[in-house]
Amino acid sequence: MINEPLMKTIHTYLAIVLALITLSPVYSQYTDQINSNRPGVSRSAFSVGKNVLQFEAGPYIVNEEHTPLRYDVRGFGIDFSARYGLFLEQLEVNIEGTYQNDTFTDKRSSIDQEINRSNFKNFTFGAKYLLYDPYKNSEEEKPNLYSYHANRGFKWKFLIPAVSVYAGMNYDTKNNPYTAPDVEGISAKVMVATQHNFTGGWVFVINLLKDRIGSDYSDFQYIVTLTKSVGQQWAVFGEAQGISSDFYADNLFRLGGAYLWNKDFQLDTAVTFNTKDTPSVFSINFGLSYRLDWHEDPEQE
Repeated sequence: MINEPLMKTIHTYLAIVLALITLSPVYSQYTDQINSNRPGVSRSAFSVGKNVLQFEAGPYIVNEEHTPLRYDVRGFGIDFSARYGLFLEQLEVNIEGTYQNDTFTDKRSSIDQEINRSNFKNFTFGAKYLLYDPYKNSEEEKPNLYSYHANRGFKWKFLIPAVSVYAGMNYDTKNNPYTAPDVEGISAKVMVATQHNFTGGWVFVINLLKDRIGSDYSDFQYIVTLTKSVGQQWAVFGEAQGISSDFYADNLFRLGGAYLWNKDFQLDTAVTFNTKDTPSVFSINFGLSYRLDWHEDPEQE
């Protein structure tokens, strides 16, 4: 059951989002090439585009070891999402989650105790809306015919990021081994995402999010991702993720890359690790992103 304070929070947030949608101008989000959130876990400020359905998924293997508590975890899982541009260019609805299957080994006694576990680490339905796009008129800007350096020089607007907001609902089953005690049912998730698209193929994304709002173990997270395109088909990235809650706290780091197979299909891989032993974390994932593109450009008057 959803408690009354949580319902008030949800209603207030949705009212704000709906008001912003009503008041904001329409921006163009669609791109000729697929715009994937993978291989990192941060979320782009931009949507996939109106009438575009996009699938993103990646299996992974995980290896965790908690030295003080003397246990380790070995297993595999898959993270996935489905994204759709609904009604407006700047509005996206999505379903995303992570399912894991592993073996938890307790080494505190003379005989190791093994427990097989499997469940969704998270399962969320949400919507993201672009509030501000500093690049919306970039194609309409006219070059300076008198100055080569003016055309190539730094522009202050490059410091202003695109900004979007996200609101979602988590669903957690009872006695889930991957969530905090007593966390079950529905809880809220909100996020602000910013994105800088710099010259030279650099993209800088920041996510600030509050997860499982309304539960006793709500957490705050930040995610910072820097991506660099290499040629027309390759990209490399680095990412830092901080998690803070009474149940779990960590600083995770990711490195990896992606390959654009064609304009609608991307392959990727990444490694995730941390620098502590409570527990130590190391995982490898391989993923793909594919879109079904029914987008149509609006008719010009």
